[in-house]
Amino acid sequence: MIRKTNFYLLILLLISACSSIPKNTQNSCEIFEERYLWYKHARASYKKWGAPIYIQLAFIKKESDFNWLAKPPRVKLFKVIPFKRPSSSFGYSQAVEGTWRQYKRETGNKLATRARFKDSVDFIGWYVNKTTTLLKIPKNDAYRQYLAYYKGWGDYKNYSKDKKAIIYARSVKETASKYRKQLTLCRKNLDKNKYIIF
Repeated sequence: MIRKTNFYLLILLLISACSSIPKNTQNSCEIFEERYLWYKHARASYKKWGAPIYIQLAFIKKESDFNWLAKPPRVKLFKVIPFKRPSSSFGYSQAVEGTWRQYKRETGNKLATRARFKDSVDFIGWYVNKTTTLLKIPKNDAYRQYLAYYKGWGDYKNYSKDKKAIIYARSVKETASKYRKQLTLCRKNLDKNKYIIF
């Protein structure tokens, strides 16, 4: 019984260690130095879908700040009593259940989970690629790509009426630009470590 308990405890510790938030989420190089497998997953998503790595990271930074269990805060009744959440958003990408189901159906990635970084960056790559197909927005246009991500493909045309969406998109554009500049300094070193597994 003790051995089984220790085994489960070890598994839990490994999961939490792999899923913990990086120490410095402001720096893309430090994120990937601390979580090298994340770089491999983000690069794989880029190669598959064409969504730049810096945009993938900027979306996650804005949506969840790299918290794998992130959820929208509950609405409060009478400003005091916790009530239901405003949406089904969850995980790194804050994908809602309906869009996540569509992603799984269209990609065949049936075991994908929103709490896994690998699946989250693949989802973002898929979404960015689909946005380019549907709305003709370039994949490297962080501002308009995020507006489509935040508003949804159907409501994107109304983004000019949503001041919050515009503020968020500007923030994502700034973050993406910062991440892009940082990655130019460490990308070669990251690619040199392509055979390292940890």
